Formats: sequence, structure tokens, C-alpha cells
Amino acid sequence: MTRIALCQIPVSEDPADNLRQARESVARAADDGAELVIFPEATLTRYGKRILDLAEPLDGPFVTGLAEAARGRGLSVIAGTFEPSPGGVSAPGEGPAGMGEAPRVHNTAVALGPDGEIRAAYRKIHLFDSFGARESALVVPGGEPVVAELGGLRVGLVTCYDIRFPELTRALVDLGAEMFAVIAAWGSGPMKEEHWTTLLRARAIENTTWVAAVGQAPNPRAADGFGIGRSMLIDPMGVVRADLGPAPAVQTCVLDPQITIATRNALPSLEHRRLQVNRS
Repeated sequence: MTRIALCQIPVSEDPADNLRQARESVARAADDGAELVIFPEATLTRYGKRILDLAEPLDGPFVTGLAEAARGRGLSVIAGTFEPSPGGVSAPGEGPAGMGEAPRVHNTAVALGPDGEIRAAYRKIHLFDSFGARESALVVPGGEPVVAELGGLRVGLVTCYDIRFPELTRALVDLGAEMFAVIAAWGSGPMKEEHWTTLLRARAIENTTWVAAVGQAPNPRAADGFGIGRSMLIDPMGVVRADLGPAPAVQTCVLDPQITIATRNALPSLEHRRLQVNRS
């Protein structure tokens, strides 16, 4: 059994305020016996051109502050940040203002162990150039799937738009992931909430793997539409074990690995894959 805290917080533009919220949430989760605490994508600061100025290296004050909280309470933490990307420059004319070359950053999920050490850093692979948005104007894509050992689990790291690409979670399960940690700043809009809940369950079902998904709670002071909440824990049969709804919340849930074993015994679909199919 692993106790996992889903920390659905409203993210502001101020990294110091977000770090304060995160530290308070870590303390609350620790008091509830959590071993792994998961925060949303972009916990450092809300999306926007400001991320180019507010991005920090992984030894900067935001991740360092999270590491101190993790070490002080003896639990693991996953959170979304933005880090500078050396040489991460957009093509001429493709900067945020459409004026010449512009620096870009990585959208990074950082995983910290209970000793406060960085266990892994996943740079988001699939960038949200959809529904009129162009994340690629600000962010450099990563290129490697990442699995981290956290809370006694092998955790595959997934960020927001990545959930629409089943090949990523399949690669993670092939790397031994026992759970997918999906962090998001999911935007509101027509069918968007329905897509979020459906895709999360689909990734759990098709991989017979637990999914712990954490989104930003809506921030009433922000007008950008990011953050619908709906953080969830979903079991390998696609059953929603927890759904936090839209309001800010910190909820500790239990992941039982025996459910994975029972599901895969009954539904050994991963063993039934035919990686090469002859075509006539």
C-alpha cells in the first residue's frame, strides 16, 4: 500500500506564494500519513510570457524550498516547474511577440525523494499547440520518457497534453511504471473536462496501471482559463477511486498494488500485444 496525496491548489503568478501553498500542503499531507505528494503542472507560476523571466534552475529557490519540505517531513514530492533551457531558442519570427529569436524554457516535472534529493526531472514532450494556444512559442520540448522511484513505486511522469498520446504511457509501462503521475494545468472549454476524465481512465484501462492525476484548482483572480481541478486517482480497471471536483483540496488516497496483480491476472492485455502485425 502507498498513501498518495493529491494536492489540487490554485496557482498564482507569484512563485513565493505558490511555494508557501505547497509547503503548507506537504505538511497537511504528511499529517495524514502520505508517502508521496503530487502537485499540478506549472506549480511555480501560472502560464504566460512571465515564465520566461520566472523560470529557475532545479537548484533555485522554488525546487530547493520543496526539497526542504520533502526532507523535513520524510516524503516524496512531484511538482511542475519551469527551468531555463540553454540554447532553447525559437526560430526567427516565432518568439512570443513574433519578433526575432526568443529564449524558451522547459516545462519540467521534478521528482524529489524523502531525503530532498532530485530523483528525476521530466521535460514535457508534447507541447500544447491546440485550441488557439502555442506552448511551443515559450517551451522547448523534452525527448525522453522518465520513470522515477518514489514512495515505493515506479512512477511514470506525464504532463498535461501528454495524456492525449497513448504511446507515451505505453513507453512508460514498458519501462516498468506501476503508476502514472499526470500533472496538469488543464484549460477549460467545450468538451475539455470530458476529455480530461475520459483520457485519464483510458490510459489506466489500456495499460492496466494506476493513474494519479493532479490539476490546478481554478484561480478566481486569473482570466486565462487554466485550472479545472478534477484531480483523480484511478485504478487499473478504470475505476475512479477519488475525484476532488473543482475546489482547492488536499486528499490522501491509498494505492493497493494487489489490485494491479488481480487486474492483470483477469485482463492480461499487456501480454497479448502483437507488436508486429502482418498486412496483406
